[in-house]
Order: sequence, then C-alpha cells, then structure tokens
Amino acid sequence: MRIELLFPDACYLGGDTANFEYLCRALPEAETVRTGIRQRPAFMDGDVDMILLGSMTERAQVLARDALAPCLDRIRSLIDGGTVFLVTGNAIEVFGQYIGDEDGTRTGMLGLFGYHAERRMMARHNSLYLGELDGKKIVGFKSQFGHCYGSTEAPLFRTLRGVGLNPDTEGEGVLRNNFMATYLLGPLLIMSPPFMRYVLELLGRPDAPVPFEAAALAAYEQRIGEFENPRVRMID
Repeated sequence: MRIELLFPDACYLGGDTANFEYLCRALPEAETVRTGIRQRPAFMDGDVDMILLGSMTERAQVLARDALAPCLDRIRSLIDGGTVFLVTGNAIEVFGQYIGDEDGTRTGMLGLFGYHAERRMMARHNSLYLGELDGKKIVGFKSQFGHCYGSTEAPLFRTLRGVGLNPDTEGEGVLRNNFMATYLLGPLLIMSPPFMRYVLELLGRPDAPVPFEAAALAAYEQRIGEFENPRVRMID
C-alpha cells in the first residue's frame, strides 16, 4: 500500500491535508509519500494506490499545473488503471480546460477533463453541503471563488441540499473510474465516515479500523440533522 500527498508545501488550505493524515492513521502499514511542489511525483517512478491533492491559492494553481503537466500521460494511465485519486477544494479546477476570470483572461489548466472554471474574485461562495454517494450521505463545506461548467463526467455526489458543481447543476464533483474530485474542502474523510469507509473499500481495506470512528460518527449524525433542517441556511 502506497499513498502520495501532492504538494503539501503549496496546497494546504482549508485543512485538506487532514484527509492524508487520517488515512495514515487508518493504514499504518502503508508507505506514505509527501511530494513537494518542486519534487518529482513518486507516481512517476512506481505504483501508488492513492493520490491526494488539496485546496490552494490561485497562484499555487498555476504552480500545480506546471508541476503536473509533464505527468499527464502517466496520470491518464493511472486513472484508466483504477488508481484512487482524491482531489478536493479548488484543486478540481487544475484538471479542467482553463480558468476564466472576469476580465476575459483564460488561464489554461491540465485539460484532462472537458469542464472549465469561471472565477469571480469579488464574489466568494461559502456554503454547507449535503449529498449522497451510493446511498451514503456526505456532509461538507465549500469556500471558493469559482464554479466548474461543461462537465461531461459522471458527478461524484448527488446533491440533496446545497450547490453542485455550479449553481445550475445538481451533481457535485467529478468521477471517472476511481478519480474523485470535489469542491468540498477540509477534512472531508473525517466529516463523513461513510465516505472514509468507501475510500478504504476502494483501496482493498474494507475492514481497516476508522480512527476515532465513534466520535466522528456522532459529529456526522449531528451535522446531517442540522443540514437536513429546512430552517438551516445552506448558502452564506
């Protein structure tokens, strides 16, 4: 078992790196790799079972794009081969065609998927999210300047309350084989223990103990109760 966290020195906003740390606790036998933004990714030179990339600044999006551009063929091969990816927050935008700004500027991204992002720096979107994956409820938070449009991929989550990939789309995130990308940020695996269990199943470790599972489940159930309450406002 080998798990790689990409660019924790540049892509660390929102507490997304906690997903990696949580997996490390659940799978202590796994080899874990933290790859800096100026280092060659471990997945280029050997097999990995899971790759994570988290939220970042707008400048870091360009740095991440440049770091991953030489790896495109390998990334495609890993996705086709079923390697598990968890891409959170605005890292989802790095894998699209481009990021469009209000002044008409388009910043090209990796182009692995057909969607693009529209960014509005003076209109940050903050919201709560309640969704579903294979009958499992997912709770999370969003804080972003952009939304993705034009996706032809299957959505990762079905939205129950909140905003999808953009305000006009029910589906949230992108799913291709075991590549999972979502605008949800922060310690998503901790906030939604059923999603953590889902990821462990993908990794072939369905019986691995989830750290602090009782406490995580209690907080999860409380959040579900709050997010399902129609009096709770989901969008700031």
